[in-house]
Amino acid sequence: MKILSLAPTSFFNDYGCHVRILEEARALMALGHDVTVLTYYKGKAAPGVRIIRTMPTPWRPEYEVGSSRHKFAFDALLAIRLVRVLARAALERKRFDLIHAHLHEGALIGGVIGRLFGVPVCFDFQGSLTDEMVMHRFVTPGSWAQRLFTRVERLANALPDAIVTSTRNAAEMLRGTVRGPVEALPDGVNTTFCRPDVIDAATRAALRGHYGIGPDEPVAVFLGLLAQHQGIQCIIEAAVHLKARGATPQVKWMVMGYPNEHIWRDMAAAAGVADAMVFTGRVPYNDMPRMLAMGDIAVAPKLSLTDGSGKILNYIAMRLPTVAFDTVAQREILGSLGVFVPPGDSAAMAECVQELARAPERRVELGEQLRRRVKQTFSWERAALTLESIYRQIVRHPVNPVAPVTPVTPPAEDR
Repeated sequence: MKILSLAPTSFFNDYGCHVRILEEARALMALGHDVTVLTYYKGKAAPGVRIIRTMPTPWRPEYEVGSSRHKFAFDALLAIRLVRVLARAALERKRFDLIHAHLHEGALIGGVIGRLFGVPVCFDFQGSLTDEMVMHRFVTPGSWAQRLFTRVERLANALPDAIVTSTRNAAEMLRGTVRGPVEALPDGVNTTFCRPDVIDAATRAALRGHYGIGPDEPVAVFLGLLAQHQGIQCIIEAAVHLKARGATPQVKWMVMGYPNEHIWRDMAAAAGVADAMVFTGRVPYNDMPRMLAMGDIAVAPKLSLTDGSGKILNYIAMRLPTVAFDTVAQREILGSLGVFVPPGDSAAMAECVQELARAPERRVELGEQLRRRVKQTFSWERAALTLESIYRQIVRHPVNPVAPVTPVTPPAEDR
């Protein structure tokens, strides 16, 4: 099949949503499908993946997109580019078989424009749009803006011909509210790339030394976006809790990711735990395994109740026992092998990390079991086969079939 992956984000960057887009594309290409990613004008190259980008915003070409009003302009430019790409493909008789739309903006843009060109749309649902906007403090709970975006979210869910979700819980919530098929498509992990022996003991010790970590200090790691809903403040609070009671051995908390790491670093210093925390800044995706290899324990304090938590798969592929807030999405991944605490309970998280720090044999046993679980249950190859099955359903029998429009001649720059 010829698939257009519609990504309303600055693909590629080093965090979870982008990893899902990249690994899905790679796994589909391994099955013989032709995948092109259409995305915003900024972002890094992804070797082996064809990328088409929009024009930059004319008034501020260097702008980094985020949760702000500027995103509407980025999405408008994405819609214009999508029309041009589909028109050109139709004119050259190289039509796309399907649009794989990521995030709610992708579902809206792809759902409307896909209908005009008679191209079915599969929506990759990675969490509630409204919940994310509230978590990012872009809208206020209970406000007219939240009510408006809730309606927009429902429309986005209704437009596509099929939906795949990053969690089983999200799939259950959506079934019966939309017309097309809904299937859970959990994140996967490449266990050959992400493996505990990626560095030897000497390299690990040298790398830890570079960050001021002693050879015998237990290290709790987090790697992801440093956003409010990821629970970064809870990690700082956990460090404060252990320091206040003089717990031993002293845990080092290693927080890896971006943006605004300086803000969190200042917050840790103000709380008196700067000596217990390491903020590394952005970690390139290809460096992720060796950075996680410095850890002994992983923490997953995500506060969102609707988003997936693909980073946990990287943790457990590295044999890291994981202390996680007890949400449906995180329990789906860890099963009975997770160390769960109530969401938002920083003190409980701290105590569980401390218990694991004192129990190296338990850490090894849990880590081995988790590595086996991820290899048996989560793989991008399996995800690609699920996608292929969904695609074949909607390419043959789209939920919202319409007659294709007569293509227009694309502008010269798209030829």
